[in-house]
Amino acid sequence: MKYALLTLCTLPLCNGVLAKEQDVADMSDPLAIYTQVGGGATDKGVNFKLGQAYDTGDDATAAQFVVEAKGLLGDTLGWRSERHTTQSLDSLRFRNFAVTLQSLRATQLDVNYNFRANLVADESADISYSLIQALPPKGAFNFYPLAGVGASIGKDERQSDGSIDDGYSLMGSYGLIGMYAKVNLNDKIWLNYNPFWLTTLTGSSTYKDNYYGLNERNILTHEFAASYQITPRLNVRYFANWNENVDIFDGDHRIEFNYQL
Repeated sequence: MKYALLTLCTLPLCNGVLAKEQDVADMSDPLAIYTQVGGGATDKGVNFKLGQAYDTGDDATAAQFVVEAKGLLGDTLGWRSERHTTQSLDSLRFRNFAVTLQSLRATQLDVNYNFRANLVADESADISYSLIQALPPKGAFNFYPLAGVGASIGKDERQSDGSIDDGYSLMGSYGLIGMYAKVNLNDKIWLNYNPFWLTTLTGSSTYKDNYYGLNERNILTHEFAASYQITPRLNVRYFANWNENVDIFDGDHRIEFNYQL
C-alpha cells in the first residue's frame, strides 16, 4: 500500500488530505510514505537503501521503515584518504517513521550504528525518538521542525581514568532539535536544508564532554540536498553533510538514486 501526503492544497496544514493507493507518492515530501530501493556513490564508498511502507492497522496513520548501509568498499571506490575509509561498512542506519494523517505530525525512531572509533568508544550507536510537525506551506517553501531525545551505546567505552570498559555499555543520553526544510524550484527540482543541534544530557564526564569532539558537549550539523525527479518513480539526489567544526568541502558528499516500487 502506498500513501502520498499532498502538500499543495488550500486547507490549513492540508488537514485530512490523503491520496491512498496512488500509483506514485510525492518523493520530494519528507512525510511521504512509500516503498523504495536506492543506492549511490559517496566519498567513503557505496551506499544501499531499502524502504518499506507497511500497514499500521489504523486508517488514521501511515508508516514505513528505511534501512541504509553506508561506506562499503571505501578504500576502493571512495575518494577520501584511507584514514577516512575502510573496505567494510562505515555505518548502518535504521529508521521507523509513522505519520498521523489528519495533523501531519510524525514520529521517528532513528538508530545509527557507527563502526568507526571516536574519542569515547571503538564503536557507537545513537538511538533517538523524535516528533516532527509539518507547518503550513509558505509559497514554494515547506518546513518540518523536529525535537527528540536519544541514548548512546558504546562498544569498549573509554573511561575518564583511561581504562576500557569491555563490551557494550550505555554511555549517556542526548537531546536534539532541528528542522527539515524544502523549496520547490519547479515540479522536477527541489532543494533541502536540514540543520540539527545536538547536546549531551547525562552520562560519564568522558561522554558528556567529548562525544561530539574534544571538549565538545554539543554540535550544530548541516545537510544540504539538491534533487531532480527523472521520472515520477526515479530521482537522483546530491547530498552534502558538514558541521560547525568541519567545513562543507571537508564534509561528506554523496550522489544517490532512489526508485519507488
